[in-house]
Amino acid sequence: MELHELLDRLVSALERLQIPYLITGSVAAMAYGEPRLTNDIDVVVDINEGHVSGLLAQFPADEYYLSDEAIREALVRKGQFNIIHPASGLKIDVMIQRGTPFERSRFRRARLVHFTDEHGGRFAAPEDVILKKMEYYRDGGSEKHLRDIAGIMKVSAGTIDESYIGQWADQLELREIWDAMLHRLRERS
Repeated sequence: MELHELLDRLVSALERLQIPYLITGSVAAMAYGEPRLTNDIDVVVDINEGHVSGLLAQFPADEYYLSDEAIREALVRKGQFNIIHPASGLKIDVMIQRGTPFERSRFRRARLVHFTDEHGGRFAAPEDVILKKMEYYRDGGSEKHLRDIAGIMKVSAGTIDESYIGQWADQLELREIWDAMLHRLRERS
């Protein structure tokens, strides 16, 4: 199984179950920026207990690892769980929507992005991908997040709403990272 096939399977399952979702992380960064290797898909979902059995049925145990217990624990903690396709080593990180003002904004701003000629799904807007990448960088320090931001800013340059990012950077305590990123990008151009 290829990453785009697993993404299609995920999007189809969530839409079939009428679960609000948002593709984010490196897959979304690649949609707006430069390609890179990844073995996982990050998705934020707005699910409840009523969705659990349907979700389990969409990813059968003979082909996928998906734990009923992990889903229910993630719902209680507003955390995350995984869907793993062992045969390919691919993984889906499923994060429960927390209902914060930023999360609500991200869901409102979602865009339809086609990841193959025939298939598309709801992706986080590029500005929201950048903001989350800055959070991940702040929390973990991995340079890959800064490279993803730079790729988005390079490829999608004319379409990025920098004032939106600035407003949320202030609210999410990311201003220092955002200003440093802008400075670095302007030095290179």
